[in-house]
Amino acid sequence: MLPRSGDVLHVTRAASVQFIRPIRFRVIRVLDWPTYDGWLWLDGYELNAAGDAVSRRSIFVQQAGLRTLQAAPAPRPAPTVRPRRPLNRAPVAVG
Repeated sequence: MLPRSGDVLHVTRAASVQFIRPIRFRVIRVLDWPTYDGWLWLDGYELNAAGDAVSRRSIFVQQAGLRTLQAAPAPRPAPTVRPRRPLNRAPVAVG
């Protein structure tokens, strides 16, 4: 399953050899760029130990090597819109 916007991932060497030092990464989106089978471009933020974004990055990783630390909250359903009721006003004379 592809990462979703808001997911926090643990990215290690299992995802790509460039991550000698593992990072925590909050996904903004999965980029629709051509890749090899099983690889992804992710756009998002590298997080520090407190969970604050420290830099925006685009990373090239193997999907199988990603570990989800915190899944994004499920999207809330769209609010139902009730039709407006007509106001009960007396007719206005025109003319």
